[in-house]
Amino acid sequence: MRIALLSCFYPFRGGISQFNANMYLELGKRHVVKAFNFTRQYPDFLFPGKSQFVSPQDEAEPIESERLLDSVGPFSWKKTAKAIAGWGPDAVVMSWWMSAFGPSMGYVAHYLSKRGIKVVSVLHNVIPHEKKFYDTPLTQYFLKGCTAHVTLCREVDGDLHSLGSFRSRQLFHPVYTHFGERLPRSEAEKDLGLRPGMKNLLFFGLIREYKGLDILLEAFDTLPDDYQLIIAGEPYGSFDKYRQMIDASPGKDRIHCFLNYVRDSEVKVFFSAADLTVLPYRSATQSGVSSVSYHFEVPMEVTDVGGLMEAVGETGTGIVASKAEAGEIAAGIKRFFGDADLRKNCVESIRKEKERLSWRRFCDSLVNFILEL
Repeated sequence: MRIALLSCFYPFRGGISQFNANMYLELGKRHVVKAFNFTRQYPDFLFPGKSQFVSPQDEAEPIESERLLDSVGPFSWKKTAKAIAGWGPDAVVMSWWMSAFGPSMGYVAHYLSKRGIKVVSVLHNVIPHEKKFYDTPLTQYFLKGCTAHVTLCREVDGDLHSLGSFRSRQLFHPVYTHFGERLPRSEAEKDLGLRPGMKNLLFFGLIREYKGLDILLEAFDTLPDDYQLIIAGEPYGSFDKYRQMIDASPGKDRIHCFLNYVRDSEVKVFFSAADLTVLPYRSATQSGVSSVSYHFEVPMEVTDVGGLMEAVGETGTGIVASKAEAGEIAAGIKRFFGDADLRKNCVESIRKEKERLSWRRFCDSLVNFILEL
């Protein structure tokens, strides 16, 4: 099968690019695949982080792609659609995660589907965590241009069908495997400047309001002094609120901040030092962080939002706090470290899930769905 992929790829960085790179490489083992990429995702002044692009030190997978689509450049939309159609794909797969791309990716989807080309979206989000007035109409425009949709958890599948009647297939978020193997814990702790022999909590990934770092900091203040907190990721927006909380914390000397985009080669250091990954999210769909945590066999504490309960609570790979509140988060952390059997069972469950959530199984299921259309 000839499959075109349209989304963000190298040199754009971040979780969606990593997802697309893994999907491209796995599909390419059994199919003819071509990646079509953005020239610009959005103007720099709208981007809340430091950079949209990888640096030479990021060591991201250099996927070859044809960069054509400018999300705010209408003249590029038809050019992109014609280039994809001209390549002659049997199907086009578009990774989708943000309503701002509705006009550009929606135009391409409508253009291709009207010409009899199967267009399938992989929906990372349908309803954004940080909502805006234009989300629904722009998202619906894109959705209606596609032949069918793939969702990665029940939450997103429900969000999809709340916006209309669409043909869809619920799959899963595969486990990331490109970050290498675990390091010895002592080596990772030394690299990060951590005290050895402590109970290490990890908050990992881009720091955004909905991810609840402030909730975790409140919870950490109530924990005994044999706990350490590792915060690793780039702030999207100001970090001032969190810095004030850290400076006022009685355990501030046990809070270790690494406030930059984490390069692929650095990821293993943080997870090799961690006992528990904490995702105190106020809202969520699925999380790429959970897929990384699975790879390194680090159990998780999550809140009962979105697809996190489905990914963690229902699989036994971690524990679930009933609310995104400091008291609930702290109680879950204490329960995890107070029960050796629970910790052992979580790791055993993760090992089972890793086998189920493979990229090969995901891509085979995606192709089978396309063949059914």
